[in-house]
Amino acid sequence: MNLHQMAISPPFLLSSRSAYTLNPLFFSTRRRFCFPLPYSRFTSIKRRNFAVAASENGVFTSPELAKSFDFTSEERIYNWWQSQGYFRPKFDRGSDPFVISMPPPNVTGSLHMGHAMFVTLEDIMVRYNRMRGRPTLWLPGTDHAGIATQLVVERMLASEGIKRVEVGRNEFEKRVWEWKEKYGGTITNQIKRLGASCDWTRERFTLDEQLSRAVVEAFVRLHEKGLIYQGSYMVNWSPKLQTAVSDLEVEYSEEPGTLYHIKYRIAGGSRSDFLTIATTRPETLFGDVAIAVHPQDERYSKYVGQMAIVPLTYGRHVPIIADKYVDKDFGTGVLKISPGHDHNDYLLARKLGLPILNVMNKDGTLNEVAGLYCGLDRFEARKKLWSDLEESDLAVKKEPHTSRVPRSQRGGEIIEPLVSKQWFVTMEPLAEKALRAVEKGELTIMPERFEKIYNHWLSNIKDWCISRQLWWGHRIPVWYIAGKDSEEEYIVARSAEEALIKARDKYGKDVEIYQDPDVLDTWFSSGLWPFSTLGWPDVSAEDFKRFYPTTVLETGHDILFFWVARMVMMGIEFTGTVPFSYVYLHGLIRDSQGRKMSKTLGNVIDPIDTIKEFGTDALRFTLALGTAGQDLNLSTERLTANKAFTNKLWNAGKFVLQNLPNRDNISGWQTMQAYKFNTEESLLRLPLPECWVVSKLHILIDAVTESYNKFFFGDVGREIYDFFWGDFADWYIEASKARLYHSGDDSVALVAQAVLLYVFENILKLLHPFMPFVTEELWQALPNRKEALIISTWPQTYLPRNNNLVKRFENLQALTRAIRNARAEYSVEPAKRISASIVASEEVIQYISEEKEVLALLSKLDLDNIHFTDSPPEDAKQSVHLVTSEGLEAYLPLADMVDISAEVQRLSKRLSKMQTEYEGLKARLNSPEVSTYLLIVVYALISCIILSTKLFNIFADESLMFSFYAC
Repeated sequence: MNLHQMAISPPFLLSSRSAYTLNPLFFSTRRRFCFPLPYSRFTSIKRRNFAVAASENGVFTSPELAKSFDFTSEERIYNWWQSQGYFRPKFDRGSDPFVISMPPPNVTGSLHMGHAMFVTLEDIMVRYNRMRGRPTLWLPGTDHAGIATQLVVERMLASEGIKRVEVGRNEFEKRVWEWKEKYGGTITNQIKRLGASCDWTRERFTLDEQLSRAVVEAFVRLHEKGLIYQGSYMVNWSPKLQTAVSDLEVEYSEEPGTLYHIKYRIAGGSRSDFLTIATTRPETLFGDVAIAVHPQDERYSKYVGQMAIVPLTYGRHVPIIADKYVDKDFGTGVLKISPGHDHNDYLLARKLGLPILNVMNKDGTLNEVAGLYCGLDRFEARKKLWSDLEESDLAVKKEPHTSRVPRSQRGGEIIEPLVSKQWFVTMEPLAEKALRAVEKGELTIMPERFEKIYNHWLSNIKDWCISRQLWWGHRIPVWYIAGKDSEEEYIVARSAEEALIKARDKYGKDVEIYQDPDVLDTWFSSGLWPFSTLGWPDVSAEDFKRFYPTTVLETGHDILFFWVARMVMMGIEFTGTVPFSYVYLHGLIRDSQGRKMSKTLGNVIDPIDTIKEFGTDALRFTLALGTAGQDLNLSTERLTANKAFTNKLWNAGKFVLQNLPNRDNISGWQTMQAYKFNTEESLLRLPLPECWVVSKLHILIDAVTESYNKFFFGDVGREIYDFFWGDFADWYIEASKARLYHSGDDSVALVAQAVLLYVFENILKLLHPFMPFVTEELWQALPNRKEALIISTWPQTYLPRNNNLVKRFENLQALTRAIRNARAEYSVEPAKRISASIVASEEVIQYISEEKEVLALLSKLDLDNIHFTDSPPEDAKQSVHLVTSEGLEAYLPLADMVDISAEVQRLSKRLSKMQTEYEGLKARLNSPEVSTYLLIVVYALISCIILSTKLFNIFADESLMFSFYAC
């Protein structure tokens, strides 16, 4: 459908400033209808043949040839951009680079809405700054994702009946690399579908040779400063994966379980002397080293200092101690201390100097400390243990209990707190520098409220466990001496050759060394991402000198601690500079009901499927309208609405193209292109509608540019949307038809054509960072395009605008809305033209009358029967009186608007309905439950109905109808 055939949207028809001297009780509230463009006074649209120019390169399709934007052309446009080198930084227009390092998605991943969110927001930043003339680098890459990737390949081997340990480490790593080469590009190709204008020539992978060198260098330097150490500490252990996992890889969920109450007898006491302890993990009792009660708990004070017997341990005794850590009001008020299997117990044991006893193997089975239960899986042992406790009369009871269960993000199994020998980074010295960076304003976190969270975490930071018991990843650059105590005798080196040289210097030429089998936490290499991808540790690398430090780090707020803060600490430590100036945090994507997307709920929205149905531009625009740091509820309704916005934009482009001069009309093009809009004088020479829309555009450019600079992307989207749809499409395009289709002077049409082209091409520029595909397609269809939209110059700011003329056109809009509302209230047929008398001061009449044809077109008035006067017309009492603004009124003759016989029928039906309501209300008044307040309301309503009925009876005569409407 062409725009000139499209309905005018409701904003045309609503005005708080319109006033009616009518009784609203008599008029039904019907949906406002719209006015299609009439052809009685206007000629038809002529095709201008720009389609040939737009499609001659085989990449783009003109709106003149396509009914709507074809989503399948997006990949073709993207490939064209990339082939032209538009994604690479150019230094021809500026020297201050804008740099973003893409958060590297897992190489095993497939696109989800979280990826779509960060790609959209980062691409908006990149495209905007590219158009502003800054050398722009968006550096992409993927993460080797140690645990996730190893799991994928292990499952692949398992499907062949092969276990990892059977093929050996070297062969397994070879298999993983083969898998990566075959499937690792999936996420990259999907990111391209979103329009990501990254410099793919600089794509990085965290296991690339250069990035691996950076990881080793970072480890060595931290160790040389005494910030890396090895020790046995409590970690999150995954029995299935056989590795420690980070806090980020542990997800907690509220799950139904069981609370077991167990007797701990007092050593030397009678059978009635025991303490009851409640636990959800009775199998860990073999690791108990103490029983704790609160110092002020009088129930147990007599037992403090005595010994308790751990059940089913052949009489092993543990001390009963008092500590304020115990919550005397929780459970029985007695706590068993198992420091080898509980984070809190571990900290308490270290504070009190208690021993640490481990009862579990790394595969989740109980070890020899558990005696007869040795070799049993932890959950099997739990069942058997409880059965034995019941037989031994040591089981008090068990009851349902909901507890917070830690599960592996990757495998889904329950995580086991376990003391294990690992490598750690001392974080406090690094955290102090990162805190100062925010305090001194060197780093800005957006939204600002996340600064408090950042500061709190860094102020209470714990040492970081960086070792993982995996085969896929960066091997820890530590070598041990064969035959020596590995915890004391080891060598840190940048390579095996360097390690061997060091070992020979210290232990002789016959020494044998072997490398630590563990790999580094994936987050260790990710923490170096902003500078390792640019060439560090080679600080003389060209990219490092040009692009570091980067400008912005954009990511989800949920990894502020695990990734962002670590990058800040690493960046300051190794480069002496904060790695980026701004941190922009986006929220999570939820479903339309605000629920987290999950396969269990069946509410996952796939971005690729969404793109196929709604288009990339609609998806991007929907995601970008959120607020920084706030979760976004995504629904098909929003996507559908923004798909309609894409279509509206396309139809607007079609209208503009179809109404430009013919290509062979050289004089027309010269005249049109001579119009300039960058001076106050040129603006004042424009007719009122043109001056208004150009002024509004200039205001929009300033507002949008400021919002872009402040990272207020939601505001940007809404501001452009409102201007395009509300001002340009609904008002100016409609008003321009009075010029374009007029049979008179062509010079009038040329002004409108120049303004249409000027405004529309600037809309495309402003909107391009949000909706790159449809805007580029439309841009290429416009005549005389010398460059691609993606690298075009951003609109100039601080251009002239005339607020006085803007207010004048707003008066014309108010008048149009009032007339339309009146037509709708009286159910005037859309095609019917009516008369009007416009009453105003001489000044107002002058500028309103100059736009008589625009008013007639927009309000469906009879052009030959519009009268301008400074006093009410003679038939004012037989007219609908509209007051649209101070000093501007309109009188619409009722004879043009109302079919008297039809209106009498309508009022008769309404009267019958009111009489029924009246009788029903009278009956309800007899109810004793009616309150005094309700009586007052009902009486008032009945009075209105009675009055209306009387009025109708008085004026039922058709001859009195005019007087009735005028009263």
